[in-house]
Amino acid sequence: MTELWNADGPGLVELPSGRRLRGRGLRHELPAGQTPTFAVHLTDHEPPSPPWESVWVRWRDFWLPADPVDAMHRLRDAYERAPGERVELCCGGGIGRTGTALSAICVFEGMDPGEAVRWVRRNYHARAVEVPWQRRFVRRVHAAGAEGTGRG
Repeated sequence: MTELWNADGPGLVELPSGRRLRGRGLRHELPAGQTPTFAVHLTDHEPPSPPWESVWVRWRDFWLPADPVDAMHRLRDAYERAPGERVELCCGGGIGRTGTALSAICVFEGMDPGEAVRWVRRNYHARAVEVPWQRRFVRRVHAAGAEGTGRG
């Protein structure tokens, strides 16, 4: 089994279920210590491949994923992998898109969209989910889950 994230790592959040995920900005240096075993890159251009498994979600800064349904599936995969792997979500600065993705993952935990955004702002970054349409994406994840395509 993979050694999971240490509880005190930078950018780490522990969800109510106990799953730990790390949020990070790709413009910043990789934190010392543990590296991810799986990463979801939320960027407008495909990033260089890291030495660990990763997927790319095309997502422009301050906007929404180019393919919201695909993004939901990739975030669901990250959520499902988190109990046994070191999962990282990252965008350029590590705030807006990463915070939105973490909020979507909180919806998978059973939080309503508003609660999910507040939880991420309290536990990850105060400015997470930077624009209104990113909050709408979190609501869309919730609506999709209610129809059986992503809530657990």
